Amino acid sequence: MKKTTILFIVGPTASGKSELAITLANRLHGEVVSADSMLVYKGMDIGTAKLSKKERQGIPHHGVDLISPKRNFSVFAYYHFALKKIREVIRRGKTPIVAGGTGFYIRALLEGFLRQPGADPRIRRKLEREVQERGLPVLYARLLKVDPVRAKAIGSKNQRRIIRALEIYELSGKKPSKPVRKAPGLKELGYPTLMIGLHRDRKALYDKINMRVDKMFREGLVREVERLAKKKFSETALQGVGYKEVLAGLQADVPHEGWHEIKEKIKQSTRHFAKRQWTWFKREKGIRWIWWPEGISVKKMGEFLIRYFNLTNVYEEKNDGSR
Repeated sequence: MKKTTILFIVGPTASGKSELAITLANRLHGEVVSADSMLVYKGMDIGTAKLSKKERQGIPHHGVDLISPKRNFSVFAYYHFALKKIREVIRRGKTPIVAGGTGFYIRALLEGFLRQPGADPRIRRKLEREVQERGLPVLYARLLKVDPVRAKAIGSKNQRRIIRALEIYELSGKKPSKPVRKAPGLKELGYPTLMIGLHRDRKALYDKINMRVDKMFREGLVREVERLAKKKFSETALQGVGYKEVLAGLQADVPHEGWHEIKEKIKQSTRHFAKRQWTWFKREKGIRWIWWPEGISVKKMGEFLIRYFNLTNVYEEKNDGSR
């Protein structure tokens, strides 16, 4: 039986991934599976540029508004959620379109990952405090005692890896060096994939980022962060560009004229984030990069991709018994 080809739309923030995914979903009888680590949070709408229900045009979106910002979310949790949703979409005879810019999420789906326990901020903070109070050699000695193989492989100077190894041991009760099962990726599971990367003019992209941040402030980003901060942010939720900057401004009781500087800082941070995303995806294998010129509408771009990759033939097999 022929397996459904899973379509991926990847690229930097503000490159048009979400809008293009909706356009393709309308044409290819599809549903969108988000691969954005910030869209999972309820109430984090303005700062994540989350599409409204109207903007989603009736296309089902999975991986959006899953949990409270008070809770942490891991690549491990994403992998299991997204794989389940992809299978459900396929069982309904529809096309899964994975769209987003969180590289770890996309790599985990494609290639799988080792089933190590996720990060635990509480345990990690405790170990970091212990380093400050007692010194790294104390933690290294502990790791030597519980798992000499991993300790010798890491060495006595690598604080980050020593802490991670002890974190795994405390969470699982197992030696970090003990072989763990690998969670299979889509490739190992036999699903064909098509990875499309969106390449945009960098200056134009940065201009869009700047305009997007201006719009976020007009729409009430500060009020959104103020409201969410009453219940506190998890460590992973605070990774969202814009949220930590605004929260710091609120905590410092920044005067009105000081918010311009914060806004400019968010623009700069977002541009740097887009650059890091570009660098990440350029290193990934199997991405078919497509140049999207300025002035070409999302509808025209969608039509071009359908013709260029012959997507009509790939996806219009829904009722011929091959799915």
